[in-house]
Amino acid sequence: MKILLLTVTAGYGHHATAKAVADLFEKKGAETKIVDVYEYISKMVQKALAKGYLLSSKYTPELYRLFYDKTSKNREKLDKMNIVKLVNTLGAFKFEHFVDNFEPDAIVCTHVLAAHLVSQMKQRDMVTAPCIGIATDYCIHPYWEDVLHMDGLVIASELITRTAVKRGIPEERLLPFGIPIHPKFNVEISREDACKQLNLSPDRPTLLVMSGSMGYGNSTETVRQITELGIDFQILAVCGNNKRTYHKLCDFKAEYAGSCRIDVMGFVDNVEVLMSASDCIITKPGGLTVSEAIAKGLPMILVHPIPGQEERNVEFLMNNGMALRVTKTFPLDEALYHLFHSPVRMRTVRETIRAIGHPDAAERLVDYVTELVRTKQENQTETAEPPCMVET
Repeated sequence: MKILLLTVTAGYGHHATAKAVADLFEKKGAETKIVDVYEYISKMVQKALAKGYLLSSKYTPELYRLFYDKTSKNREKLDKMNIVKLVNTLGAFKFEHFVDNFEPDAIVCTHVLAAHLVSQMKQRDMVTAPCIGIATDYCIHPYWEDVLHMDGLVIASELITRTAVKRGIPEERLLPFGIPIHPKFNVEISREDACKQLNLSPDRPTLLVMSGSMGYGNSTETVRQITELGIDFQILAVCGNNKRTYHKLCDFKAEYAGSCRIDVMGFVDNVEVLMSASDCIITKPGGLTVSEAIAKGLPMILVHPIPGQEERNVEFLMNNGMALRVTKTFPLDEALYHLFHSPVRMRTVRETIRAIGHPDAAERLVDYVTELVRTKQENQTETAEPPCMVET
């Protein structure tokens, strides 16, 4: 079985979701390939999209929020503003050669723009393999309603089914499996074992601070506020590829003389261990990070959401009792105080997370796609069999 996973470079989460699904398919014996569709069609378009997303969401957030809100509320505006249609129409013919050469048994898209391209190709019979899209946030991005020809759309929760249907997506196409994450987050790691691996004390409260791959927010200020609360926290600060944040945190740690322990890390590949050792995560609400925290039953304090989809993630998590959000009138120290001075609150948040979450999303998706491929192959075999000849 050959599986083609298509993504678009705009943040790290879409690629990480593709990698998690690919790893599980390969574990089950499939051949996979992950492709950034715009890097293949036009590297100029790919770079413009990646930089445009970063600049608009990070440096002009109000404009990005306005665009997101307008396209969410008005389908006519979506059609007029959707230059993606033109790019994908032109790119579909070029990408058809790649698909024909790889000959996938199924296509999985982890970004809405990749799914839009495949949907157009499927409409023109350029693609015959089953095609599944994955919405990697706890909402429905406005472009998903314009993806009309996919075989299914994976959504983060059955609780957003009504939202999707109201946006015009047929309910029979919705697959409420959850956002696929790497299977390693489903492996049970006790707090004691995780603390031992990280050389931490299991008796001290531990906070995990993450700022996302694109360096949003001010992690140094976040850590400083934690140290002023008067609780002897163990702070695990993960900076990813953001070297500037890493060096600023290292400087703060060198100057800090208080009782909190501060561990500063760059890019790490053991987030599941860090989460298992922690009592709470302070993070921007990216769909993938949130889903990993949910799989670990980890209470969340949300900071610096990207306008648009991440603000919708915040609404979902808060409305379902899974997280707290830092605002100007509810600062970080108060959010931490609420959690760590109320064992009942901490316990109920964990219970709610485990009740609503779908940590097995990747497994459910892989099983579903495998069955789709098997059914299609069986139908093709039956159709290809010649009629039985009876001698007379």
